[in-house]
Amino acid sequence: MDAVNKASAATGEVKGSYLNVTAGTVEDMYERAEFAKELGSVVIMVDLVVGWSTIQSISNWSRKNDMILHMHRAGHGTYTRQKNHGISFRVIAKWLRLAGVDHLHTGTAVGKLEGDPMTVQGYYNVCRDSYTKQDLPRGLFFDQDWADLRKVMPVASGGIHAGQMHQLLDLFGDDVILQFGGGTIGHPGGIQAGAVANRVALEVMVKARNEGRDIKNEGTDILRQAAKGCSPLQQALDTWGEISFNYTPTDTSDYSVTATAAV
Repeated sequence: MDAVNKASAATGEVKGSYLNVTAGTVEDMYERAEFAKELGSVVIMVDLVVGWSTIQSISNWSRKNDMILHMHRAGHGTYTRQKNHGISFRVIAKWLRLAGVDHLHTGTAVGKLEGDPMTVQGYYNVCRDSYTKQDLPRGLFFDQDWADLRKVMPVASGGIHAGQMHQLLDLFGDDVILQFGGGTIGHPGGIQAGAVANRVALEVMVKARNEGRDIKNEGTDILRQAAKGCSPLQQALDTWGEISFNYTPTDTSDYSVTATAAV
């Protein structure tokens, strides 16, 4: 929190850090959450592995204490990846929205967290829609009216870097948190340079999209052009620009359109 406050003072911008309150008992989690609040944090984080009753409890605490609750989905892959085992993450996302979390890790599709892009978009829609319509390619099998239930801000995190900015914006739009963990901390020029690279990449890509450019197909060229005036971005592209994750997704939507008798 000392670093957060220094960064906010130095930049004039709102900064934050997800303080992880995950613990072995809900009582310990409350104690950690109270401590985070005392330190001046506006956001806490919990891992999915704490269980549903605990998630609901800490969600209620967050509402009462004006605290943002960031939901980290650590552990989900043990039961959401295989079609013959467990529960789809789409269901998990719906449950977590019902529980009242504010942020939720919902996948990246283009990074190391392999996933079918259409299916991952379906997770994002479940978090952000006021009314979800049937969309079979995205794994949405029926209409769902979310009424006045609060929306959830989806988070893309895991193996993403500045060179994928155009893909991320094209897939997920504006209402998303992009967490460039390794793309910042692992930057060859250091964390500050990594932050500059990602910020410049995001801003030039948003500007290009707003000007009507086809960022999905022109994104690489846009980044290379921007890198001519930003050495940290050039370093990022030199380091990670050619990396690809050629997984065969295990979570594609299985569906078949079946004709029904007219009524």
